[in-house]
Amino acid sequence: MKLVISSRDIEDLLRKGGDPRTLPADAILTPSARDLLRDLEGHGVPKTPTPGARPAAPAKPVTSKSSKADLEAFFDSPEIHALKEQICEVGRRLWQRAYVDGNGGNIAIRVADDIALCTPTLVSKGFMKPEDMCLVDLDGHQLVGAKKRTSEILMHLQIMKRQPKAVATVHCHPPYATGFAVAGVEPPTCMVPEYEVFCAVAIAPYRTPGTPEMGKLVADLVDKHNTILMANHGVVAWSHLNVEDAYFKMEILEAYCRTIMVATQLGTAPKTMTPGQLQDLLKIKQSLGIPDPRFGLKECELCDNAEWRPGVTCAATTEQTDSAAADPDAEALVQRITDQIMERLV
Repeated sequence: MKLVISSRDIEDLLRKGGDPRTLPADAILTPSARDLLRDLEGHGVPKTPTPGARPAAPAKPVTSKSSKADLEAFFDSPEIHALKEQICEVGRRLWQRAYVDGNGGNIAIRVADDIALCTPTLVSKGFMKPEDMCLVDLDGHQLVGAKKRTSEILMHLQIMKRQPKAVATVHCHPPYATGFAVAGVEPPTCMVPEYEVFCAVAIAPYRTPGTPEMGKLVADLVDKHNTILMANHGVVAWSHLNVEDAYFKMEILEAYCRTIMVATQLGTAPKTMTPGQLQDLLKIKQSLGIPDPRFGLKECELCDNAEWRPGVTCAATTEQTDSAAADPDAEALVQRITDQIMERLV
């Protein structure tokens, strides 16, 4: 059976410093893999392996301990250049959609076991160039790059350390989602399928941006959440696929928060899906490898929106036990105490 190669396989190979020319000549390439190889071709990498050619020797793996010359060669390689262009493209999208302002926001991609590519500081995300990018180790020390790395890289790196599946991270300030972060309110659930399948949201308490404390509070949540509202600050999302997928999380979250705000102004209570319907979506989510703290919960535990709408209870049928009934003796005692207080006030 011939080997099937996806774009994710090629990206994994590139992150490890591998060469696409080592792929089997008779491998079957998915459409996305062909597109990626076509993009790389413009930077000196053949679109497909040459049939019958002897595979090139695997490149020596690059680590943060590699020589300066090896790190610079890695940083200037066609493979890393393609990732730099992806970061610039995502930066332009963030800026065009007003998800960032000034020089705000930052982006990172893990390119080796202990190395990440990231955006520079004090540069608008809408006008970055590939040569602006920086190479850092997972402790934040800059290895290569003419411009200084983003001041908030520690948060991205702490996410990558805590969550081994995190391939890429995007941080920005989308207005509606940031509004929820400022209010300290998690968006309600059980309303829009795309949000339920692709996002798992939590709120991290506020700390000064760029500090290790901020990074730790975010990293503490990334085991079961891929999209974190940063109180009084913004949003950060991580992806197990690529940087564009991390950006997609932002689009989905921001559209959802905006939709919720519109729905609340229509004069009627927003309609929600049933717990059974949500269970179906969570099964899809789990099959896609996306985390969610609700996996394995009972139906009556899935749609708790009490923070969003105080007093709301789950619509799933639950049995009321005798212990939940009112205690007549306790009620009588409360009434006597109330009467005594009222007599003293007269």
